[in-house]
Amino acid sequence: MTSIDPDTPRTDTSEETTAPPRRVPVAQAMRGAARQLGELLGTAPEAVSAMQPTPDGWVADVEVVELERVPETMTIMATYRVTLDSQGQLLGYERQHRYARGQLDRGR
Repeated sequence: MTSIDPDTPRTDTSEETTAPPRRVPVAQAMRGAARQLGELLGTAPEAVSAMQPTPDGWVADVEVVELERVPETMTIMATYRVTLDSQGQLLGYERQHRYARGQLDRGR
């Protein structure tokens, strides 16, 4: 019978140790994208309008109010592209475009 020394590092090279981390579910990634962007910008996001898996995690488009106006249809909105890792942690963000809330999307 052999004994295993707990201080000796494992040299196991099975798939289990080399597999990439599992990606969080899309719903969890969506909530995380909105929450983390809101914390950075200091505002509550309105919606997540797009969500795409990537080899390394997720990319989301998040809609945010940038400047409230009256009437509400003139409120300035922005779309931010948010990059998340496979565990749903924010890696970066970039504003894609700004628009009036009442503006129709005409092929940008």
